[in-house]
Amino acid sequence: MRKYEVMYIVRPDVEQEALQAVVEKFNGIISNGGEVTKQDVSGKRRLAYEINKIREGYYVLVHFNGTTEVVNELDRILKITDEVIRFLVVRDVA
Repeated sequence: MRKYEVMYIVRPDVEQEALQAVVEKFNGIISNGGEVTKQDVSGKRRLAYEINKIREGYYVLVHFNGTTEVVNELDRILKITDEVIRFLVVRDVA
């Protein structure tokens, strides 16, 4: 298994319970063949630039160990989730 990290931005208009549900959903996907090593929910922050007239979002950073299949499934689900504005999955080389 390789080390990866994913950062995604959740829409600012979701409630706290929905934000927690989204985080748990993605952690569950990672846990099906991998393991979450570190998670950081940074809270609501201003975006560097406006995305679809949205200026803020909840930033979530997750470090995990997993296989290529886990990363592909996570990428697929992140693309179709309406609550996520932007995301990026990268391999952690450090």
